[in-house]
Amino acid sequence: MNRVNSALLAMIVFIILLIIGLSYSFGFIFVIRIIVGLIYLLAILIFGLLIAVLLYIKSPYTILSFIGLILSAYALYQCYTWKNPEHIVYVTIIFILAVIVGFWYISEPELNIFERLRSAESLEKMGRYKASARKYEKVKDFDKAAEMYKKAGMLESAAWCYEKAGLYDKAGEVYEKIAEEKGDSYYWREACEAWKKAGNYERGARALERYAKDEPWYWEDVAELYERAGNFKERNKALRSALEYYLKEAEEEGIFWEDVAKLYEKLGESDMAKKAMIKFIEYCKREAERDKNWLKYVAEVYERLGMKEKAKKAMEEYERWRIDK
Repeated sequence: MNRVNSALLAMIVFIILLIIGLSYSFGFIFVIRIIVGLIYLLAILIFGLLIAVLLYIKSPYTILSFIGLILSAYALYQCYTWKNPEHIVYVTIIFILAVIVGFWYISEPELNIFERLRSAESLEKMGRYKASARKYEKVKDFDKAAEMYKKAGMLESAAWCYEKAGLYDKAGEVYEKIAEEKGDSYYWREACEAWKKAGNYERGARALERYAKDEPWYWEDVAELYERAGNFKERNKALRSALEYYLKEAEEEGIFWEDVAKLYEKLGESDMAKKAMIKFIEYCKREAERDKNWLKYVAEVYERLGMKEKAKKAMEEYERWRIDK
């Protein structure tokens, strides 16, 4: 037994012995008064702290904390005087009921009392689709919850429920609708992810294509999805779009010539790929003038291009630099 466990055990034994001793000397009722009094004293401190915080943030729940503070103070007073001990029981029952109601409220915070007492089906018939959706969601009937959210115009919640239900094709359709209505390209990417999970790479590619129009570095991902769907015509078109983007970037920042070369290779244009790699080598050489680590990349690119002697020369220069530094 370690020291912490020993200390805890010793404390428990001490408390038990203290309770037995007090009960023997002053009676069991006296011990109950002390224990309950300490509990309500702690409650007073907690409510006092809550009141300070709630007053600071101007919360409407401040009044509830005041009520809790008054009831706790009254219960503590009764523990001290023991004039009306039954009142302590009444206060305790009030707190227990308050906790039960609180948990009940937290479980469905957006529903009013009328909606809480109705079933999901009855709320659906009454046209209270949002409340019905919450009820269906609580019992994990995510398909029905999604339908209700759609009727309530809460499309994002509907899409989320379809995903929870494993109905990724329906989720994809909803995300596409949101993207169209909001004009927010982010939802095209969400639609793509849903279509991918549904195994529909063609629809996923088309959705991501819409996203790539705003975020062009995703064109390669579009091409990959079209390739997985077996649509090589659209795949090549996407690669051309990616190439167009990276050519512009490479003119400004030479490191992207490597990406340009890879795209040419995917398109089967080996001569253009080789020219792009040579430009990448030139960029690496310029970088190597300030940082010799780049000589390693120069050697690797020469090796890929089959220029053995130049690759060997660059690697030797790199190794000499490593030894000398």
